[in-house]
Amino acid sequence: MALSILIFLYLLQSFNLASSESFIGVNYGQVADNLPSPSATAKLLQSTTVQKVRLYGADPAIIRALANTGIEIVIGAANGEIPALASDPNSATQWINSNVLPYYPASKIILITVGNEVLLSNDQNLISQLLPAMQNMQRALSSASLGGKVKVSTVHSMAILSQSAPPSSGLFNPAYQDTMRRLLQFQKDNGSPLAVNPYPFFAYQSDPRPETLAFCLFQPNSGRVDSGNGIKYMNMFDAQVDAVRSALNAMGFIDVEIVVAETGWPYKGDSNEVGPGIENARAYNGNLVAHLRSMVGTPLMPGKSVDTYIFALYDEDLKSGPASERSFGLYKPDLSMTYDIGLSKSSLTPSTPRTPVTPSPNPTKAGWCVPKAGVSNAQLQASLDYACGQGIDCGPIQPGGACFEPNTVASHASYAMNLYYQKSAKNPWNCDFSETATLTFKNPSYNGCTYPGGSA
Repeated sequence: MALSILIFLYLLQSFNLASSESFIGVNYGQVADNLPSPSATAKLLQSTTVQKVRLYGADPAIIRALANTGIEIVIGAANGEIPALASDPNSATQWINSNVLPYYPASKIILITVGNEVLLSNDQNLISQLLPAMQNMQRALSSASLGGKVKVSTVHSMAILSQSAPPSSGLFNPAYQDTMRRLLQFQKDNGSPLAVNPYPFFAYQSDPRPETLAFCLFQPNSGRVDSGNGIKYMNMFDAQVDAVRSALNAMGFIDVEIVVAETGWPYKGDSNEVGPGIENARAYNGNLVAHLRSMVGTPLMPGKSVDTYIFALYDEDLKSGPASERSFGLYKPDLSMTYDIGLSKSSLTPSTPRTPVTPSPNPTKAGWCVPKAGVSNAQLQASLDYACGQGIDCGPIQPGGACFEPNTVASHASYAMNLYYQKSAKNPWNCDFSETATLTFKNPSYNGCTYPGGSA
């Protein structure tokens, strides 16, 4: 009976976790000839905690397959459609009539992205047509009584910033500033988000040092202090997103929200590519999901998670370029995982008890995260700094705290690493700390110092 109650409570907790993860999305690209059917994909998505899907177009079969699933949908108008949308309001009306009205509200379309990285094209004619196209799309939505229900935006690469390091110095490229100001005024007036594509993967490729890799993968590192405000950043994702936040604030658009339209890490690449690999991809995407779930936010946007669309649901085998371009998929065409980042609802629930069915005197799951033997103080200090930089309460290891004594790096790091693990999704990689930590059945609590944790 006790075990049944525990399982019920864990299932309830898992349901609440899954139902509250509206900030986790995934990109569903279709430049491939081996993709599963839309209906199979809809079932796959329902088995995960993913709550949002971004399409690059408006495929009716996919939009229809996602009807009544509760999954929110972003659809897109391609760059090639912008001239017609800009020059003819009727074109925008027809676009809405074809791609939104037949499916809404059963299919929860929440955002239309007009164009993808248009400013990066340097096509001045196309850039000048972007805002009129968005305005006509907004008017068409309003005419259909969907104004405010379905938003209109466009997606930018990080190249719209001329400066991003340190994050507090973030500024939009002067060449784009007038265009950005008009776009952002439209977005402010209509309550739509600025959508950007931050990729720590590319940041690592341009600076392939071990400490940069740890910083990009959300792994223990010494952090990077923003010389402008003294904030210590512990990962590249937060630094990139906050650079965009700083650029918005500098232009006076403090109330325009940010959406991460794309971010990810390839699990495979060509032999001359730096960074692709299963372990790096698992670390980046898995730690990103854990970071979003923690609700710690970024230093400039604390206490909430930025809506983030991971790239990508499947590989796109028809893409050109290096092998990494075709190797971002979280799932394979047979619907199996490429690697596990903790998105499956089943991974949030305990496995079905096998014989013996009576509760075991030991926990069914390793309950505490502690340092491995022989780890240096320098490594432990890095893990301590990292864990406490992720928003956990490190007060107990401060002077006067219940776990301050013994006042050693090893003791303090042990407490912080475990607390980070307990506050995360409790996946094995949340207790990795660059291979310096391990899971244990033995409760490390001592005297008046209680380590949270235990069995699932």
